[in-house]
Amino acid sequence: MSTFKITKKHHKHLNNPFPSSPTSLPFIHGTLFFTSQSLPSHHLYPIGQDFQLSWRSNNGGCFSIHHKSHPTKPPIWSTLPGQAFVSAALTETEVEESRGSFAVKDNDVHLVCNHQTVQNIQVINRFEDFLELQEHYFPSGSFGFDLERDFKGINFPVLLITGWVLSMDVKNKKFQKSGTSKFDSKGCSSCAKYWVLFDQKSGDQVGFQVKLGKPNFEFGSRAYSSSSNILGKYRGFRKRLGRFRRRRLGFYWSLNKPRKVVMASSSEEEMEEIRGKESQEFNRVCFTYSSEGSERFYGFGEQFSHMDFKGKRVPIFVQEQGIGRGDQPITFAANLVSYRAGGDWSTTYAPSPFYMTSKMRSLYLEGYDYSVFDLTKHDKVQIQIYGNSVQGRILHGNSPSELIESFTGAIGRPPQLPEWIISGAVVGMQGGTETVRRVWNELGTYNVPVSAFWLQIFAFSYSYSNLYTGLGGAKGDNHWVTTMVELGSGYCKAHEKPNRRRNLFEEAKKSDILIKDKNGEPYMVPNTAFDVGMLDLTHPDTGSWFKQILEEMVDNGVRGWMADFGEGLPVDATLYSGEDPISAHNRYPELWAQINREFVEEWKSKRVGKEKEDPEEALVFFMRAGFRDSPKWGMLFWEGDQMVSWQTNDGIKSAVVGLLSSGLSGYAFNHSDIGGYCAVNFPFIKYHRSEELLLRWMELNAFTTVFRTHEGNKPSCNSQFYSNHRTLLHFARFANVYKAWKFYRIQLVKEASSKGLPVCRHLFLHYPDDEHVHSLSYHQFLIGTEILVVPVLDKGKKSVKAYFPIGQTCAWQHIWTGEVFTRQGFEAKIEAPIGYPAIFVKSEISYEVGWPCIIDTAFSRLEPGKCLPLELQQIFIPELELLSDGAIEGIFVNGFDSLA
Repeated sequence: MSTFKITKKHHKHLNNPFPSSPTSLPFIHGTLFFTSQSLPSHHLYPIGQDFQLSWRSNNGGCFSIHHKSHPTKPPIWSTLPGQAFVSAALTETEVEESRGSFAVKDNDVHLVCNHQTVQNIQVINRFEDFLELQEHYFPSGSFGFDLERDFKGINFPVLLITGWVLSMDVKNKKFQKSGTSKFDSKGCSSCAKYWVLFDQKSGDQVGFQVKLGKPNFEFGSRAYSSSSNILGKYRGFRKRLGRFRRRRLGFYWSLNKPRKVVMASSSEEEMEEIRGKESQEFNRVCFTYSSEGSERFYGFGEQFSHMDFKGKRVPIFVQEQGIGRGDQPITFAANLVSYRAGGDWSTTYAPSPFYMTSKMRSLYLEGYDYSVFDLTKHDKVQIQIYGNSVQGRILHGNSPSELIESFTGAIGRPPQLPEWIISGAVVGMQGGTETVRRVWNELGTYNVPVSAFWLQIFAFSYSYSNLYTGLGGAKGDNHWVTTMVELGSGYCKAHEKPNRRRNLFEEAKKSDILIKDKNGEPYMVPNTAFDVGMLDLTHPDTGSWFKQILEEMVDNGVRGWMADFGEGLPVDATLYSGEDPISAHNRYPELWAQINREFVEEWKSKRVGKEKEDPEEALVFFMRAGFRDSPKWGMLFWEGDQMVSWQTNDGIKSAVVGLLSSGLSGYAFNHSDIGGYCAVNFPFIKYHRSEELLLRWMELNAFTTVFRTHEGNKPSCNSQFYSNHRTLLHFARFANVYKAWKFYRIQLVKEASSKGLPVCRHLFLHYPDDEHVHSLSYHQFLIGTEILVVPVLDKGKKSVKAYFPIGQTCAWQHIWTGEVFTRQGFEAKIEAPIGYPAIFVKSEISYEVGWPCIIDTAFSRLEPGKCLPLELQQIFIPELELLSDGAIEGIFVNGFDSLA
């Protein structure tokens, strides 16, 4: 980056409650030029054995990629006729940072190369041919690929497209408040070489790489251009470009002058300007290609406000999700007291540079650079990457399921979850041994199936052996008790925490495994009410040190933990690896998951005999921060800190959207806190968890991967599952409902591990041709293919509209009444009072002969109008005695990526 400024606003306590969206580089439009003498009018070029690229010169020239098995189907990727698909820019960037929240801004634009020439399209059949091509076409040192890395294991033939990107003068280089700038295409000012490489990665993936040379301000006949008329017809011709006078480049040369670090005197705000690389390199690459106006875009990781992103700019940057995320009045209050703490619709713990569309197109970026997917134009997509190169993959698939399989086959899939954690409720508690035992006994009275107790204590921040005497790793009263604790990648100074067992901050500091600031000292990162030192996960000694902590924890009876945080790596940190902290920021949560997962596998490999085979001995951890490859390393995810509200962007509805969007992005195992987490008790703004919200959230989460409670950040303000007889009875009822479909959940967990398909699924996954399905967001979802869930997500509502999709011939049976719905493509009003959410299972008549009825053992195939049999009434009807022996299979303790 040429100029990079960081503004730290951790300690700014009075802020604009309505912060504007960060200014950003606008959608860059440019023209594609080519020489008709060097390129044919139409030609097919092979990419590996299974793909081909088509070039057509009409209408200004365009490219498209097809799978050879479907040459007549719409392409999986194509450019727009006559329009540039590679462009570049040089801009100044500012990052505003405040306690895990980040806003990336583009300020001055110094150079834009928005026009593109195509000089050559070359098929390379052997590595030796590539070496000859490089020697023939490119001067020594000018080619942009790392030959050993980029061509290792490559499937020939590959395709190389080369040419130039050209710039015009920038008019009004300062951004307007609207976040746009105007480009005047009078006079060519500079150019740079580009290389685009396509290669086959697998039978259903094409890899692409775009690399840029350095800007050239004194060039002549090597650059090609063309004229164009108003009808859009282009005729290539060679044009000599005169020498560009250096006096016109004063604004650019100034970027390479040393810039001193400037620190503001204000105690509320720190500003730092960092001089970037002195070499003249672009810091923005734009990759542009076609879309359709009706095309829906899904994915982008765990997103909480939207399922379809057509028409939006989607930033891909790991950070705090925010408090409110646009819901009012809480977002106003959060922004007022802490800079941008409210977040917005795009802020998320776990984004991913991946999408799939309703037209069965899919693409993802490799690497970790900050990127923005601009989907605001009806006919095109532009990915803006903050760097000077980009690589990724284009996927082929005939259905959403195939695309997810392809994607997760490349990035990795989670292991199967231990059976004990998906067998009953995971009970979140705090307050010491007596409190836990009292609730434990009470749950037994109500016959609640309990998988684990999750003790909300920070590992080693307190002596949990004293707080929870007799719980960790003990067998007694025919119950297995496993302790789970909170762990994290950050550590505060010991004097800030009483009752400490170990001074982990000093241990990590002495071992030199904390991230550093610009002065080489441990970087103290503001985190809520205290500062922490974060582990440098790129240091080779960090892993062994942290695993020793985990081993001690497991030896004390812990069988699982919450690996919290991971989203707050400062973008000006100094890492052992020396890598760019902007890119490392997105990679950090993956490293955090990897180190936890490595311990799980290493511990498992050390078990012997019956201990190794004992399913109760299996370990599990869950986390909230993530990036593209996190599903490979993480075992289980949770959605972070939703508000205890009914609202859309950060309440119970957002928990459903996050569940489904992450599922389409490879996060097969995800869940939310029952009842939400974040309560607010301001004088004029109060968010307290109501009993109704708690009961409805229980109903919702009974149909997710894990059924886990949380007392929230302010337990005394919230209704809890143990608050009264009604809440306990409802909790018991839906813990048993959750237990009832365990057999099917086990099948789905196995399928997720082998294919990457999520447990909870948006209807688009199995009904992509139903147009109405694309309009659904939090309204309803599938469990696998057999259960349809239509949750009640609004206060006071006692009915819902259930939509029965158009697709395979099937009928849906209401589990409470036995009513069967056979009509497709219509909505029905379903009564859903508290205790009776609208749940449907596929009716027996939907099955072809010989297709097994997967869910017979839980939901019985009933004839229309008949009641549930007595044994199922015992599960589903609260007035009757509930099933379950009340056995507790484990205790679960919370874990953090920031330890105290």
